Amino acid sequence: MATMQEVAKRAGVSKATVSRVLTGKGYVGEETKARVFQAIAESGYRPNLLARSLASSKTQTLGLVVTNTLYHGVYFSELLSHAARMTEDKGRRLLLADGKHSAEEERQAIQYLLDLRCDAIIIYPRFLSVDELDEIIDNHSQPIVVLNRRLRKHASHCVYSDQKASSMNVVSRLISRGHRDIAFITGSLDSPTGIERLSGYKDALAQHGIEVRNELIAEGKWTPASGAQGVAELLSRKATFSALVASNDDMAIGAIKQLHESQLAVPRQVSVVGFDDIAIAPFTVPALSSVKIPVTEMIKETINRLIFMLDGGDFHYQQTFPGELITRDSIINGPHA
Repeated sequence: MATMQEVAKRAGVSKATVSRVLTGKGYVGEETKARVFQAIAESGYRPNLLARSLASSKTQTLGLVVTNTLYHGVYFSELLSHAARMTEDKGRRLLLADGKHSAEEERQAIQYLLDLRCDAIIIYPRFLSVDELDEIIDNHSQPIVVLNRRLRKHASHCVYSDQKASSMNVVSRLISRGHRDIAFITGSLDSPTGIERLSGYKDALAQHGIEVRNELIAEGKWTPASGAQGVAELLSRKATFSALVASNDDMAIGAIKQLHESQLAVPRQVSVVGFDDIAIAPFTVPALSSVKIPVTEMIKETINRLIFMLDGGDFHYQQTFPGELITRDSIINGPHA
């Protein structure tokens, strides 16, 4: 592999001049720059990125911690693809670390990215508490932004969607359309998103004076199979319902299949709605109504905020991105309309 010394010899300049060309620090004439770049191309020289980062104290990388149990499903594919593209648009690279299955492993993933000298870090947590996240931000100089969690102490270091409010809104919309017996399939209840969406369901019923019936609640695991299993469980209890809310679209699609196999027509007998508005939602039969969570906008705001912090800027506000119910064919008016 070619060395910087070989590049310098080929270009007829010093190593210091090659270094100035590569780092962009210090004046180098255009003719000299051209010779250096030509020498690099001819020799196949590749700069040592670690050495350059040690010298400049910047690695031009952003780290992202995501727990691997969140990888399944279209929502997180969308999140990761947008994060990678937007990071590249900012002239940086995205490094992904797996938070695995516990708060301790999430902490280890964060430390791993810090040890790699990432300039800034995005955390999409599942197990770490709000207090622990605030403490992590306190203890590190690198800019850190937490995605999809509302922090108490560091309000400007989080970008989130109010999952509880979105859930309350969709249940209230169903009630306004004449539904009273509304079933709910939760997400995993070790997930803050799963807990908040269930809480929103319960609060919306209470606001409208409708009893929360445990027989109308089934626990899911974010997968289509768990959505189908949730419907099977609800029907085994002899529960009757005119509408069903699933905590994500994958489970809603599984629920629709199980309802069909149980001879219950959607939406004529049961209206169904999900969350996340995945790309396939308009193409299911019937087309799936869903709460759109603005993932692209959240990632864009997160990365812009980190870049602003890296440039010495400071934020003093907390930002939330509301969900929006996209109504399609899977919802009709209920029996009390």
